[in-house]
Amino acid sequence: MTRAISLHDVSKAYTRGARVVDRLSLDITPGEFLVLLGPSGCGKSTVLRMIAGLEEIDEGELLLDGEYANDLPPSGRDMAMVFQNFALYPNMTSRANIGFPLRIEAPGTDPTPRVDATARMLGIEDLLDRLPGQLSGGERQRVAMGRAIARHPSAFLMDEPLSNLDAKLRTHLRAEISQLTKELGVTTIYVTHDQAEAMSLGDRVAVLRGGVLQQVDSPRVVYALPSNVFVAAFIGTPRINLLRGLVRAPLDGAMTISLGKQFLRLPEPLSLDHQLLRVQQGREVIVGLRSEAVRIAKHSAARPGEVPITGLVEHVEFQGHEILVHFNTGSRPAVVPELEAPRPRPGRPARRRRREASVLTRLRERTGAGRSGPVVALDDPRDAGARPPAAEPRLPGDLIVRTTPDLALRHGMQVPLLVDLAHLFVFDQHGDRICPHPAHLPDLGE
Repeated sequence: MTRAISLHDVSKAYTRGARVVDRLSLDITPGEFLVLLGPSGCGKSTVLRMIAGLEEIDEGELLLDGEYANDLPPSGRDMAMVFQNFALYPNMTSRANIGFPLRIEAPGTDPTPRVDATARMLGIEDLLDRLPGQLSGGERQRVAMGRAIARHPSAFLMDEPLSNLDAKLRTHLRAEISQLTKELGVTTIYVTHDQAEAMSLGDRVAVLRGGVLQQVDSPRVVYALPSNVFVAAFIGTPRINLLRGLVRAPLDGAMTISLGKQFLRLPEPLSLDHQLLRVQQGREVIVGLRSEAVRIAKHSAARPGEVPITGLVEHVEFQGHEILVHFNTGSRPAVVPELEAPRPRPGRPARRRRREASVLTRLRERTGAGRSGPVVALDDPRDAGARPPAAEPRLPGDLIVRTTPDLALRHGMQVPLLVDLAHLFVFDQHGDRICPHPAHLPDLGE
């Protein structure tokens, strides 16, 4: 039997009152494989432990199959947890480790048939009489998974079970986990900071930052329509190109997005997405371009919807089946300073509110706090002179383009580029996506 799991405005705080999970709401359907994804310290393991009953819920409700379960003990939730560090009893054989929870649940019942069936499913029959110290990391993790599977639980809770393994073994076990959970049809919640695991395993991916849910959707939608610049930068390899831009929308001319020394000219008639950018006239925005949204080609070969720019080769990464070319286009990168941080850095002490601050400004500040702080730090002209400008890290170029390995490129070469505006992201100063429109999903060739 599998079950539905629902979290309604769940919050958790520790010693100093800072919330590690802040008003989280999630509905997980029976049999679904949901991945909790985010940087270390963002609260994803705490969410898992609250569902398991290992942590108390400070605020909000946990519903299991529609029934209130905040006060239900872990033993009454019928869930099995797979930990990052295997958590096997060192003095027990693999057979004893797998059968231990069965003996606790049903004393006097012989667990051997279920242990043997589980071992056959995982292909570890020849490991049943070995101690954990005699097993490799991958074998120990299979035994830990067997201990969870043998119980026939209503839900699997997996807390970064593959993070201690080497890359090749992670890929192999990832495929095994995907196949097993589909065969068993059990609701699974999987915690990871590895986007490759999240995108390949999950039916849906929930991205967390600073204890706040940023977006939850299918892997395709999270990649193609990130709700904000944090999600866009966290999902995708290589990381999305983020450039500072300035929208110019004259009444008697073409709309452009200035990128410093170059600009993107938006073709006319303007699409609905680009029409929405008019309200950003004169404002600084963040332009997002994934590496596949730009191609190396002569400007005369532009297809409909492509606009030309040029780039200076600064670095070439050979990847075997492809190369990643770092270009200098004269643009200023938009930095996500806290992308890998567990929580946003504390801001400066609040000053006395200026008399001219409007009600709308105060509402925006309050709304921004609910997003767990600003996602992107763009210079605020009102703060000019208040503090010295932060030194930005020196990166090889400002634009990374993915291309085929047959191109002969060298450092210092000036190369024509074509930008596909169908894959253009535009985010406002708070990091929220304003283009493409939320109802539009780019065609990914399906």
